[in-house]
Amino acid sequence: MATHVSQIKLSNRVQAIKPSATLVITAKAKALKAEGKAIIGLGAGEPDFDTPEHIKNAAIKAINDGFTKYTAVGGTPELKQAVCDKFKRDNSLTYTPDQVLVSSGGKQSFYNLCQAYLNEGDEVIIPAPYWVSYPDMVILGGGKPVIISTGIDEGFKISPEQLKAAITDKTRLVVLNTPSNPTGVAYTREDLKAIGAVFKDQPDIIIASDDMYEHIVWSDEPFCTIAEVCPDLYEQTVTMNGVSKAYSMTGWRIGYAAGPANLIAAMTKIQSQSTSNPCSISQAATLEALNGDQSCIQVMLKSFKERHDFVVETINNIPGMQALPSQGAFYTFVNMQDLIDQTEGINDDVELTEYILNQAEVALVPGSAFGAPGYMRISFATSMENLQEAIARLKKLFA
Repeated sequence: MATHVSQIKLSNRVQAIKPSATLVITAKAKALKAEGKAIIGLGAGEPDFDTPEHIKNAAIKAINDGFTKYTAVGGTPELKQAVCDKFKRDNSLTYTPDQVLVSSGGKQSFYNLCQAYLNEGDEVIIPAPYWVSYPDMVILGGGKPVIISTGIDEGFKISPEQLKAAITDKTRLVVLNTPSNPTGVAYTREDLKAIGAVFKDQPDIIIASDDMYEHIVWSDEPFCTIAEVCPDLYEQTVTMNGVSKAYSMTGWRIGYAAGPANLIAAMTKIQSQSTSNPCSISQAATLEALNGDQSCIQVMLKSFKERHDFVVETINNIPGMQALPSQGAFYTFVNMQDLIDQTEGINDDVELTEYILNQAEVALVPGSAFGAPGYMRISFATSMENLQEAIARLKKLFA
């Protein structure tokens, strides 16, 4: 008897977005690993360190104390106050708890913003290379991504002139991510001042400042965020951060955002009708992460810097690959265009990624996933042994 195949018609909105390329390549690498291949994964965007003990202990205590019920939608009062204290301490930014929203990861912070702020056809300026989810979350909010492309020659940074040229009467939001995923490049104080000057005549545009890698910075100049450098843009800025990267808490899923109270209230409303409150235990752990001993950050930072130096130096010794030293995060964004041109049967960065995965058993993420075809992201959030072996395999493959 013939089985009936249901013709389910999916929504236009879900068909307009694509699955995360980083997750796709990670899944492929896992499948090959399951077949017994010695895959080295340099695709994942999460620290290889365990969550620090004092943070885990705070979570265990919360479980034992029965802190397992719903909390306020936007986060516990104690955690919102800790976020305010963190912004004051680290960024000289003054917020009150009604200007703060705690969400299930940094991704949800930006998603809430798009849902609460964008109308159909509103334009959102996104510098490329960009974090993979920005454009798709804009599309889900009814907005239109407007991409400003940069390459290795521009140091992967947009100029004030490029920003000015991209702004139209439909521009509602501009995204800034520093240090950047996928490039590791950080905007300096002077860079941010120059970009901030563009908004002097644009009071209706909101800046979404994604500072998720704030604590993973090794440049001579300390980290700075745009609302700190340009205090006159305070009312136009939503500053977003979280504990995933700095405290190695990716799976705990906590991000937070601070900005104008009415916009934060609207974002909270969106969250109340989607996920409701973030995990109560994760909030207890985050309270300890923000208020407790911060020395764990320096331990991880030292390793990331050593790995960065090794990867950049060795990658630049492989013909056809070019990498810039970066200022933070745990990525190197490598120009692979010469290799693509030279390798027979390879037409783009996606095909080169698959070629490298199959031939060298090293998993990387193609640059086109980040709006930068011809490049590739190498994550050095793995051991030095893994990195040494991976680079040796790449050298051998392209010798």
